[in-house]
Amino acid sequence: MNYQHLTARFVSLLGEAGVRENEPMAAHTTFKTGGPADLMLLPRTEEGLVSVLRVLRGEDVPYVVIGRGSNLLVSDEGLRGAVVKLSDGMDSVSVRENSVTAQTGVPLKALCLETIRAGLAGLEFAGGIPGALGGAVYMNAGAYGGEMKDYMTSVRVMDSGLEIREIPAAEMKFSYRHSAAMEKGYIILGAVFSLPEGDPQLSMDKMNELNARRREKQPLAYPSAGSTFKRPEGNYAGALIEACGLKGFTIGGAQVSEKHAGFIINTGNAFSRDIYELILHVKEVVLKETGVILEPEVKMLGEF
Repeated sequence: MNYQHLTARFVSLLGEAGVRENEPMAAHTTFKTGGPADLMLLPRTEEGLVSVLRVLRGEDVPYVVIGRGSNLLVSDEGLRGAVVKLSDGMDSVSVRENSVTAQTGVPLKALCLETIRAGLAGLEFAGGIPGALGGAVYMNAGAYGGEMKDYMTSVRVMDSGLEIREIPAAEMKFSYRHSAAMEKGYIILGAVFSLPEGDPQLSMDKMNELNARRREKQPLAYPSAGSTFKRPEGNYAGALIEACGLKGFTIGGAQVSEKHAGFIINTGNAFSRDIYELILHVKEVVLKETGVILEPEVKMLGEF
């Protein structure tokens, strides 16, 4: 559908740099795949976000809100309607004593480094997780024994009525790769953490050591969405996939990583369809061979 009649309205709200037409989603996902979005809107403030969503709703334009695209698989056919991307401009971090307030678009590594510089500890595990705070809070991202919820005191959200609310972390129903935002349709605008004091050098050493372990064990040289599947109870997705002989299995340009079977990678020329079909194949083989149902961590957008 053609949304050119709305372009001028969005430019008046966001400026020309905040409005893009037929924007390739491959430029906005870590898989580096995906067709064009009819419209991409890039608000830099909460007020701009509210204004944009009011227009989209008033005009019945379908839309999806994303962050930095680190956990998304977007259809090769692209996305109809609008993609609202929260990143630059909504990425501030402020520290007051032990309290850290961060906006949705701040990359996790930048957040981790800011807290370390402030002499605070606890977020070192997040220093190598791709993506930004909003998506990490939404899915309670974690690694190496840490999760986003661990030191979180509150979350700033926009609810389905476009009202902005501060919600205590205890009411967000955080669990493994889950939060109440998934059920209630909240848009994550930011979060507040209460972090213990730490030694900056020790924290930096810890983050660097965890990142070195990532580089050693994970296929970071290739586009991916990180771990493709959630960890099944009592087991590990990568171990199950490897036990089924699927390491290196390829469909088109998508491959089960030879370095870590828990990752599906884009070897350079993959289409989203290749990745999607490989996910389905892995699920089918693992279920047949082990009886375990693997659940993707990756969020799929568009028609597959």
